[in-house]
Amino acid sequence: GRDAGEFTLFCFGGAAGQHGCRVARAAGVRRILVHPLASVLAAFGIGVADRLAVRRASLRRPLDEAGLAAARTALDELESEARAELTPGGADGARVRIARLLEVRAGDSDVALSVPLGRLGELREAFHAEHLRRFGFTARALEAVIESLRVEARLASVDAATLVMPEPAAAGELPQRVRAWFGGWREVPLVPMGALRAELEGPALIVEAHSTVVLEEGWRARRLPGGELLLEESGALRRPRVAAAADPARIEIFNNLFMHIAEQMGEVLKSTAQSVNIRERLDYSCALFDADGGLVANAPHMPVHLGSMGASVRAVIAARRGRLEPGDSWLLNSPYHGGTHLPDMTVVTPVFMGARARPRFFVASRAHHADIGGMTPGSMPPFSRTIEEEGALFECFALVSGGKLRESGLRAALAAGPWPARKPGQNVADLRAQLAANARGIAEIERAVRRHGLDAMCAYMRLVQDNAAHSVRNAIGRLQPGSFRYPMDDGQLIAVRVDIDRERRRARVDFTGTSPEGAHNFNAPRAVCTAAVLYVFRTLIERPIPLNEGCLEPLELVIPPGSLLDPRPPAAVAAGNVETSQCIVDALYGALGILAASQGTMNNLTFGDERLQYYETIAGGAGAGADFDGCDAVQTHMTNSRLTDPEILESTFPVLVREFAIRRGSGGAGRHRGGDGIVRRLEFRARFSGALLANHRRVAPFGLFGGEPGERGEAFIRRADGTVEPLGATARFEVGPGDELTILTPGGGGFGSPDRAPPP
Repeated sequence: GRDAGEFTLFCFGGAAGQHGCRVARAAGVRRILVHPLASVLAAFGIGVADRLAVRRASLRRPLDEAGLAAARTALDELESEARAELTPGGADGARVRIARLLEVRAGDSDVALSVPLGRLGELREAFHAEHLRRFGFTARALEAVIESLRVEARLASVDAATLVMPEPAAAGELPQRVRAWFGGWREVPLVPMGALRAELEGPALIVEAHSTVVLEEGWRARRLPGGELLLEESGALRRPRVAAAADPARIEIFNNLFMHIAEQMGEVLKSTAQSVNIRERLDYSCALFDADGGLVANAPHMPVHLGSMGASVRAVIAARRGRLEPGDSWLLNSPYHGGTHLPDMTVVTPVFMGARARPRFFVASRAHHADIGGMTPGSMPPFSRTIEEEGALFECFALVSGGKLRESGLRAALAAGPWPARKPGQNVADLRAQLAANARGIAEIERAVRRHGLDAMCAYMRLVQDNAAHSVRNAIGRLQPGSFRYPMDDGQLIAVRVDIDRERRRARVDFTGTSPEGAHNFNAPRAVCTAAVLYVFRTLIERPIPLNEGCLEPLELVIPPGSLLDPRPPAAVAAGNVETSQCIVDALYGALGILAASQGTMNNLTFGDERLQYYETIAGGAGAGADFDGCDAVQTHMTNSRLTDPEILESTFPVLVREFAIRRGSGGAGRHRGGDGIVRRLEFRARFSGALLANHRRVAPFGLFGGEPGERGEAFIRRADGTVEPLGATARFEVGPGDELTILTPGGGGFGSPDRAPPP
């Protein structure tokens, strides 16, 4: 998201000077800096590097006078140890620089922030300022705790202020010009580094004792006072501030800039979250939105989250009727207001610029919480009939007001209802992480506005959406109309028809004929259906553009109210987000005739008790296409979460991973084969309640144009006494020590008739 022309390329290494100009030109960089010891810079750096000694100790005392006194005593001991490592016997002790740091956390938070040692009042203010910067809200109402101490002792090997680079060694007898290859053989100047007094125009060769710098045509070189060599592209000018007019190159830069902001948000969320589900499985998404709540860009997170978050942002705008203030953040998970299912908690924060009365942008983060209440641990009950049975519902909750986290109100909401959240402390910790992600997004947006200007930022937010719309129109021009009827295991039906208007380059996606909503939880919120359509049409675009609202502009969606894909309150939706969304995608690809069915499920597994809760989605086979085989053992379409590492799973929960392998032969045959599913076998070492939410246990994933369907999935429990209990697509179960759960996930469908496969 940054213009490479604004940077300087730093060259070091034996051959860097010979390739620098060409690398810079290919990257669009117009300035190169060559250190006088570029060829041996790593060795030089080792020789002049500071020596560092670090000592740490745990404390866990309140940040008060008594705690601070204990910290000072412990820091004195740590400092003595660090000094002794660097200066045995006390020699050169005056040259050692010491940093004494406290790691302070708020309340029961897992995240400690570094603040330098000082007086108590200074420490508290520094901590609260850093907390506000990091998380976007203050924590003055919580007790500050000194979690640990750190001392960093640094001994400088040399005095950098007095370090002078030696003059280049005098060259021997050298010719003034040599014959060299610059797109052809040419006679060019051969200039010793020490003899370079004036600006030199390329092509030329600059030589010194350790290396040679190739100065290409169109570049000029001059020596700086410190001995460095500065190469500049001839005639290069400093670029002016970005204009708001459309520029294809700038659209790509802003595409990347906006995606980079969302990626930075995701990195903060991953590093500050408490739950395994977010920190390890990466079941979260971050994005930024324009002033109207239109999705502008996202990180490569969960498609089912990203395509529906705009509706959540617009729900906040509508609920507040424009009454939004700086320092506020809103929490919602309602499937009737842009949510997907209740564990997916969305935090929306408006972004104000200066004294403007209304927000110019929004940032939002959505994360799947390990438990939000409901009938079963993990909040994915297989047999829920109403939304109340699935956990705590947040319509538009003021999570942060005036810069202060409303923790007491949040905990009260999590504890309300007949099935309260089982681990509210973890919910609070993960929501703090989401607020931290949003705070990073705001900081990155403010930095971009300072760099490019507010008018350009707003203009290019619109332009990147227009560019996405144009890209979808081009893709529509290559499509054929079609329809598809997709049966699900429980008897529900998804019907879709896609009509193409080639003259206007628009498509009509009509789900008329889909089953009505029912007393089950495979109902998918309208936002989920929209997200599935957005995902499918984004995948038809070959260029790497962000998934954004512009992709929907050339599309007309017809989703019957009260249907399986637009249920009314209080319909249950736990499986609609994870299962029905996958079926919508496969049905659309089937209607367009471009991709056989993938596994068509996320194989949702939850287990836990009142203390521990765990959730995972399990990979399967991808569908084959007209010119490729489906991928084996992969998360497909509306999810791309990571599976928890076995080491993390086994160290966090009393569970052993006994088998995790590709389910060979489960992909459908065809001219191109469907991908194989997987086998996953877990042994439990404690008693847990569990649940399975899945699909394609009765109906096989379809093949296209003569391709065969993929194998159906199955699951069973082998008890410690050897008896075997099969599980259906949706199941509740109890397990104890020694019991093993085996899940075989579906394969993808094949494409094209197998008997027409080309010979090997």
